[in-house]
Amino acid sequence: MNSNIRVLGFDADDTLWDNEIFYKETEQEFCRILSPFMNTEEISRELFKIEVQNMELYGYGIKAFSLSLIETAIRISSSEIPASTISKIIELGKAMLRKPVNLINGIEDVLKILQGKYKLIIVTKGDLLDQERKLLKSGLSGYFHHIEIMSDKKEENYKSLLNHLDIEASQFIMVGNSLKSDILPVLGLGGYAIYVPSDTTWLYEQIENENIESEKFVKVKSIRDIIEILH
Repeated sequence: MNSNIRVLGFDADDTLWDNEIFYKETEQEFCRILSPFMNTEEISRELFKIEVQNMELYGYGIKAFSLSLIETAIRISSSEIPASTISKIIELGKAMLRKPVNLINGIEDVLKILQGKYKLIIVTKGDLLDQERKLLKSGLSGYFHHIEIMSDKKEENYKSLLNHLDIEASQFIMVGNSLKSDILPVLGLGGYAIYVPSDTTWLYEQIENENIESEKFVKVKSIRDIIEILH
């Protein structure tokens, strides 16, 4: 990696702590609740379609997901869903907000080792209050110089971040579990990126071609592996 790198960015969800697993569990329960109206595969397909349609209005995160759950329930039931069932769906979203923050194995050791060598920042997207809650519960906030909660993770969003930090793309490296959101936009700007795949990845974050050929890109098996690359 470039010895001129000054800032090391970490994605939050599924890079610092578990996240997608809770969405999967909630979706499974949602499908069970709605099973009188439609089969699981069709419910999941309709939910994903509505989530994507709502992104421009709601953005990302549990609150946006909860609204999409309710809209999906109303749509697939042809507005016949009982209010009591809507209440159950609302409670699913609230339960997600109360979930514990389970750190990715080894992440705190990594942060301790790299803290003195780089300026560490969090670069994430989602609901502001929820991300702040998870960061507080994680106990990791003391390792980071800056927290950036973006509305989206596209090249223009990263470019604004780099301008704010007053650094060139070549001085920045991003670590994350999403090729679409964490890796490709940064490489597109001329920065560096380390891909740490997670066990579960949201369908929206998946891309067809995962073969990236770039001297500025590295794929590792676990978060601990980045120490050998960066230390």
